[in-house]
Amino acid sequence: MQKILIVGSGDVARRTLSHLLPHARVFALLRDAGRAASWRTAGATPVIADLDDRRSLDRLAGLADVVLHLAPPPGDGQRDTRTRHLLAALGKGKSLPRSLIYVSTTGVYGDCAGAAIDETRKLKPESARAGRRVDAERMLRAWGARNGVAVSILRAPGIYAADRLPVERLQRGTPALVEADDVFTNHIHADDLAAACLAAIRYGQANRAYNVVDDSDLKMADYFDRVADAFGLPRAPRLSRSEAGKVLSPVQMSFMRESRRIGNRRLKNELKLKLAYPTVIEGIASARRNACSS
Repeated sequence: MQKILIVGSGDVARRTLSHLLPHARVFALLRDAGRAASWRTAGATPVIADLDDRRSLDRLAGLADVVLHLAPPPGDGQRDTRTRHLLAALGKGKSLPRSLIYVSTTGVYGDCAGAAIDETRKLKPESARAGRRVDAERMLRAWGARNGVAVSILRAPGIYAADRLPVERLQRGTPALVEADDVFTNHIHADDLAAACLAAIRYGQANRAYNVVDDSDLKMADYFDRVADAFGLPRAPRLSRSEAGKVLSPVQMSFMRESRRIGNRRLKNELKLKLAYPTVIEGIASARRNACSS
């Protein structure tokens, strides 16, 4: 039976679990021991360890055939020390994983001024958090090539689901940008990202990156409008970029500085993924139906 280690045991990881069982033995790396019972009930074997504590990771050596790495980098610094600690622990085993799938971010491309891009686009991160993702990608690629481990990188944009829509933002009346200043934004439903992880385990190629985005072609404010209309909420007020900079936080503004339209041909052709939610229209409609039936 195949042994799979999930690193970064959050929402997307839980969505993959039921599809991995009962065909694989799944280990879930958990920092919080209080979450062990729920993961054990779901069918996984909890491993209590912390990516920020190298000594706690020794149990990972030789543990799994496949590693699904969904953990984010640290919140500061220029390097992803968590991925470094993980690779150091995996390298202590008598045998290394056969493959490793890493969920990164489309933020590694930086601002593309609304251009249509694919995975061949030069990486140009503009935020510190995206820079740490680039650091992780490069480190993983080099480690995989050096050790004969097939490393596949999944670059995901804004992840949404029924419980991850900007409803509270709309209720607060947080502004969006006017059309002339607005940016193109990309999306993926959490279920489709989980499905992409499963597809990468089966079809992912060594040292290959895949954009895990849906077919939506929307600017950010248009996305907010779709959610507002579906849930009967007021549409977000529109401000110019200079006006928005006076009322929004630097973090909020950082998401409004990068515009890109990302292609997903590799996702469909190489990972053979058929999206359950081809655009946010289907995802929002599903969330609305769920809200009405609950």
